[in-house]
Amino acid sequence: MATIIGGIAASHTPTIGFAYDRDKRGDPVWAPIFEAFDPVRQWVAERQPDVLLFIYNDHVTSFFFDHYSAFTLGVGPEWAVADEGAGARDLPTVQGHPAFAAHLGRSLMADEFDMSFFQDRALDHGCFSPLSMLCPQDAQAGWPVRLVPLQIGVLQFPIPTARRCYKLGQALRRAIESYPEPLKVGIVATGGLSHQVHGERAGFNNTAWDQQFLDWFENDPERLAGMTHAEFAALGGVEGAEVIMWLVMRGALSARVKCLHRSYYLPSMTGIATAVYENLAGEPSAAEMARHHAHIDTQLAGAEHLAGSYPFTLERSVKAYRLNHFLHGLIVPAQRTAFLADEEAAYERAGLPEAERAMVRARDWRALIQYGVIFFMLEKLGAVVGVSNLHIYAAMRGETLEAFQRTRNAPGALYSVAGKDARPLAWDSAAPQAMPVRS
Repeated sequence: MATIIGGIAASHTPTIGFAYDRDKRGDPVWAPIFEAFDPVRQWVAERQPDVLLFIYNDHVTSFFFDHYSAFTLGVGPEWAVADEGAGARDLPTVQGHPAFAAHLGRSLMADEFDMSFFQDRALDHGCFSPLSMLCPQDAQAGWPVRLVPLQIGVLQFPIPTARRCYKLGQALRRAIESYPEPLKVGIVATGGLSHQVHGERAGFNNTAWDQQFLDWFENDPERLAGMTHAEFAALGGVEGAEVIMWLVMRGALSARVKCLHRSYYLPSMTGIATAVYENLAGEPSAAEMARHHAHIDTQLAGAEHLAGSYPFTLERSVKAYRLNHFLHGLIVPAQRTAFLADEEAAYERAGLPEAERAMVRARDWRALIQYGVIFFMLEKLGAVVGVSNLHIYAAMRGETLEAFQRTRNAPGALYSVAGKDARPLAWDSAAPQAMPVRS
């Protein structure tokens, strides 16, 4: 099973990445930042985690307010460095762990955390500022660890309460320890400490509170979990209230922890802290794990026996992401025009492998579903190429349209999601013509 080897707390101010990229270790102004991370980097090198679960907040880089979620888990296969305005940092892409992330997602949803999930989004300084200090990396070898990002929406109020974050951490512990494969997992909480970057209060810091927070975080997290956002903002600045993310990591650890390292430095706008904590609790019992696995599997238990049914799981979503993304692009007028003009060129631009191209080219609706394409991408493709939903349903069942229609209450009803730009549809008439159906 997976094991939590410990928790890392680290600020994620862009100051850290700036100092690293410009090799400021020898500058007395910046040297304390490197000194603060040195023991943490040594701990990571000694313990060699397989996966780092990174708890961070995006800074309106890859997530915007058109859809802003409280808890968003990254389930994709890799994570690139985001461009935050003047080009991305010169760091390699870090590998994800989709199977582990999918397990976490299923467990958290079973524990009634209404998660969002993301793929194909770059990570900004919320992740890469501390990560670049924690692990060696280069363009060829990459990173020595995989990363699963957990983005917390703390910028647009209302945001999750401190206690909700603490409870999320407790749920994460159950999720991690129930993963069946042997993984060493380090949990990294980022953000803070005290700072405010907007308004007339910009530049606010409170070093006394920062030290108090670190004391309570280690020894009395329940006290922090009971605080309001206004209390955190008053003591540590409005943006400093993002330290509630640290409680996710703390909740995933045992009630009592051993602090191996703790540092604090305030060079400019943000109180920079680093810390390492290890559990002082034993492993869960086999009975606990069995109960939790049953709990996770309750909702879809038995669905595997529904012949011809393919629930769209996180695993299927990750596997077929590229193809679903390609088909989703057909809602963009220019992309569907290009597709209709030259399908093969569209496949090439999208980088689809031949197996995926062949299924789309053949309009092999059943194979597409079995592969992991969600039905609602099929109906978009159907609308573009002039195939009705009913033709697709019949093909998935391996029937002719006429045979399928005889099972309907209104045998003559044909439809699709095609809108005003649809080409003439041969079946859209008083006496619809039969269209060839490929299964």
